[in-house]
Amino acid sequence: MSPAVPETAAGLAETSQPVSLWLRRATLTGFALVVVASALALLGVRTSTASADGGGYHVSVEHPAVARAGLDTVWQVTVRRDSPLEKELELAVTGDYFDLFETQAFHPEPTESSRDGDTLYLTFTTTPGSDTFVVAYDAYIQPSAQRGRDGSVSVVVDGDPVATARFATHLVP
Repeated sequence: MSPAVPETAAGLAETSQPVSLWLRRATLTGFALVVVASALALLGVRTSTASADGGGYHVSVEHPAVARAGLDTVWQVTVRRDSPLEKELELAVTGDYFDLFETQAFHPEPTESSRDGDTLYLTFTTTPGSDTFVVAYDAYIQPSAQRGRDGSVSVVVDGDPVATARFATHLVP
């Protein structure tokens, strides 16, 4: 003979709660997906490359596509030309894009820089006879940064942009 079930618990074994069961399953599945995404390094800083051609120049920008405040990021511009570069190379960068960063320095340092309301102009001395120039920006996302920014880099020849690469950086918490 089986033991008697108290009347207060008699109906519990027979009652199913499909909504709460599916909520628990969904929650556990969500946690599992986050763990798997973290293990596969799908969460965190993501780098992307934007490029453009024009006026005999090719410009490419390696930039943070997705980043978080306080983390180091890569921002590097490479300019190529079929023939040797001029003695000086001028780049025009969206001015407020760099508001995302705590700046360490450009490598190499520009020989001249100026800024109007929207654009930062950087002039660099190139290596004689070289058809490639690379500048890197040593920086990390400001700890207080909350929103990403769009930006662009243009090669400027005789005061006119000839090749413009556009990019965006999105920030996550």
